[in-house]
Amino acid sequence: MDAPFLSMRGLRKTFEGTVAVNDLSLDVARGEILALLGPSGSGKTTTLRLLAGFEVPDAGSIVVSGEDVTRAAPAARRFGMVFQHYALFPHLDVGANVAFGLRARGDAATRRVREVLAMVDLEGFERRPVSALSGGQQQRVALARSLAPEPRILLLDEPLSNLDPALRERTRRELRRSIRQVGITTVFVTHEQEEAFDLGDRVAVLHRGRLEQVGTADELYEQPASAFVAGFVGRAAALPGQLVGGRAGTTALVRPEALRFVTDGAAPLEGLVTERRFVGAQAYFTVDAGAGVAFDVQAPLKATRVGERVRVAVDRVLYWADSEAQAHGATE
Repeated sequence: MDAPFLSMRGLRKTFEGTVAVNDLSLDVARGEILALLGPSGSGKTTTLRLLAGFEVPDAGSIVVSGEDVTRAAPAARRFGMVFQHYALFPHLDVGANVAFGLRARGDAATRRVREVLAMVDLEGFERRPVSALSGGQQQRVALARSLAPEPRILLLDEPLSNLDPALRERTRRELRRSIRQVGITTVFVTHEQEEAFDLGDRVAVLHRGRLEQVGTADELYEQPASAFVAGFVGRAAALPGQLVGGRAGTTALVRPEALRFVTDGAAPLEGLVTERRFVGAQAYFTVDAGAGVAFDVQAPLKATRVGERVRVAVDRVLYWADSEAQAHGATE
């Protein structure tokens, strides 16, 4: 196996006694796009800051193409970074913003600005005021500026969080295409699952400073390595193990699409349909089974109605969790 282009080993960072990153080890291949996904406080932003050199780890190492950059200054790492708020200069035009970090001047700088603007489909925008651009265009200017010095690695901090939902999906596609065209190794932070799955070749799920699992979107959804991943990625209902599989003291985590209504034969779950939420040709039906147990079943729109009592079969258990793991955030 080829050596990873970027390697993080045993990274640890604390702030005033609070552990933000705890023994984190991750490898990133050359040209790979890795998403760091997790809720607030998971350590994903601190990890990105450690990579950028804005924070120094208490322990561990960061190696790029065989070079240890753990304590190197940010400028010495030759990383490009797109910040959450883009950090563009409003008094400069697009071309001046993109050229700001270039060491080259004159014709060489002008050529490089044109090259990177073409990479992000902003040809001819050199003299355009930044204030005249849409949110998606500003995001691409920030990307072009970070690519202009030809960095070894690109770091993105919640790159689409400032865009409205209608613009976010289109900009996400444009961003991925631009990164792919350049072929640059990329690490980006997000709390949006759809964004992580759409942009990332692999996704690293963080929780309370620890790496829970890293893999493709399919692997995380279908083969979660922990109760947290099962509940955080997608949707999962927590059902008593003794009802689903006869396991006392355990919790069965089940996807809504793995549950189905039955009219005959044995069914481990019964309850009252209390809600229906429309999601296209299908719907989520909330079933109250009593004793504090409620769950969603994904089924055709006319499968049942609110107010009906139903029986539910379980086709597949996603993850078996003990009571302690389930209590720490395994449910939807």
